[in-house]
Amino acid sequence: MSKEQVIGKEIKCLDHGFVRLVDVMGDDGSIVQAARVSYGAGTKTVNEDRGLIRYLMRHKHTTPFEMVEFKFHIKLPIFIARQWIRHRTANVNEYSGRYSIMKDDFYLPELDQIRPQSENNKQGRSDKAFSEEKASSIRAKLDKVQKELYSEYETLLEDDLARELARINLPLSNYTEWYWKIDLHNLFHFLRLRIDSHAQYEIRIYGEAMASIVKEIVPHAWQAFEDYSLNSANFSKPELRAMKLLLEGKNVDELELDLDSIGLSKREFREFKLKLEQINE
Repeated sequence: MSKEQVIGKEIKCLDHGFVRLVDVMGDDGSIVQAARVSYGAGTKTVNEDRGLIRYLMRHKHTTPFEMVEFKFHIKLPIFIARQWIRHRTANVNEYSGRYSIMKDDFYLPELDQIRPQSENNKQGRSDKAFSEEKASSIRAKLDKVQKELYSEYETLLEDDLARELARINLPLSNYTEWYWKIDLHNLFHFLRLRIDSHAQYEIRIYGEAMASIVKEIVPHAWQAFEDYSLNSANFSKPELRAMKLLLEGKNVDELELDLDSIGLSKREFREFKLKLEQINE
């Protein structure tokens, strides 16, 4: 798909949201050009360009990736926007509830996403689902509160209360919109965190939508990102010590009996085993 076909294409996210690429500056060639500090196209073959991009990613030479910029128009629930804005390496211009009336758009989770609190993850939902009956009941309550709060918001506006005050009781499920501009290096960092399986489901949907756009614009850079960042694993010095012992013939159970000499805590060892499972997938 060409750049022209990607720009302006709206990708639906959740029930009322979307991601749309507004503009992009650069492509794989821009990364190569910046790395060579040269001008003009066609100075190297496609394979050499691809090899250089992979070298840059592999050795964490990040500045050439900053030469490519993406500008997105995004509609998302406010609670996701508050997670998102923690990535402070972008330029953001958000819809203003002080100047404009907030829209009657609220996020309601699908039934299979309405789940109890995880027992081992303080900031996430469980893998276990509620019964369909209970999930439907909870969803109905969420919907009822949203409608009531928006009705109160409209009443306050009718009473001529300033928009900046009338909005303050609206829930985090209300949708907002923004333009979000970021360079490719920092976008890769955002995506590595937000399309990870441990990321909150709702922001992961947006991350996957943006990922589908990025891989069309910079396919060589995306492949290098997948190989050397997204689907890779970093090992600490104690973990490398444990890897050496595994290569020498010890098994995982034997390592667990000698964590002090290896230099791993029990939690670090659990994370180490997860990395080993990733290798075996």
